[in-house]
Amino acid sequence: MAGLARFEQVRHGLGMSYATTVQPLQAMIIPVTAYQQNCTLFWCTQTMRGALCDPGGDLDVLKRAVADQKVVLEKIILTHGHLDHCGLAGELAEEMGVPIEGPHRDDAFWIDQLGPNTLKMGVPSKRFTPDRWLEQGDIVTVGALTLDVYHCPGHTPGHVVFHHAPSNLALVGDVLFRGSIGRTDFLRGNHADLINAITTRLWPLGDETSFVPGHGGMSTFGYERKTNPFVGDLALTT
Repeated sequence: MAGLARFEQVRHGLGMSYATTVQPLQAMIIPVTAYQQNCTLFWCTQTMRGALCDPGGDLDVLKRAVADQKVVLEKIILTHGHLDHCGLAGELAEEMGVPIEGPHRDDAFWIDQLGPNTLKMGVPSKRFTPDRWLEQGDIVTVGALTLDVYHCPGHTPGHVVFHHAPSNLALVGDVLFRGSIGRTDFLRGNHADLINAITTRLWPLGDETSFVPGHGGMSTFGYERKTNPFVGDLALTT
C-alpha cells in the first residue's frame, strides 16, 4: 500500500503509534482503553497547535504525548459517541480547558448514557455536552489546518469522519477498518446506511487517501476498494 509510505513507526505510551512525515500536518496514533481504540493526536506544524481525536481514556498517556510533542492542545474532536472513543473526553476537556467538537447530534443519546455504569465494561466515563455538534459539510480548524466533516451514519447515527485533503488523511472512527467495516447491530445502527456512507462519501475522496480506523492498523481507500470483503467493489457487485 504505497499510500502508507509516508508514515513512520514510533514507540509511545501503551502501544504502537505513527507519525506522518508530510507537512503541514503531523500525527500519531495512541491506542487507549481496554479496547485499544486508536486515539489520534495531530497538529499543525506551522503553529504547533493540535487536537486529539477520540480520546476515550488513558488520559495520563494522552497528556504525556501532547507534552512530549510540544503541542498546544486546541480542541478535542469526536467521531462518535461510543464510550471507548469519548468516555473521558469531557473530563480531559475540563482539565485542559479546551472545547469538544463532534460528533453529529444524532449521537447525543449515546453520550447521555456515559457515567458510572460503564465501569462494568472496563471503561470509566463521564457524561458531557459537546461545545459544537457537527453536520455534513462542516469545517473543523486546528491551527492553520482545515479538516472537512463527513456525516457517515450506520455504525452509529451520528458518526462523522474528518478529512485533511492536503495530507490525503482521513480519521474514520468505526466506519471502516482494514479488511472490515463497522458493526451495525448496536442501537440505531443501520447496515445500508453504513455501506452508503462509505461508497458515496469516503470512496470519492480518492484511492490514495490513507485512513486511521478506530481500531487496528491503517489502510487506504484504494486498498479497501480492491480487497475489503464487505464493501470492496467486487463485494458490492456480486
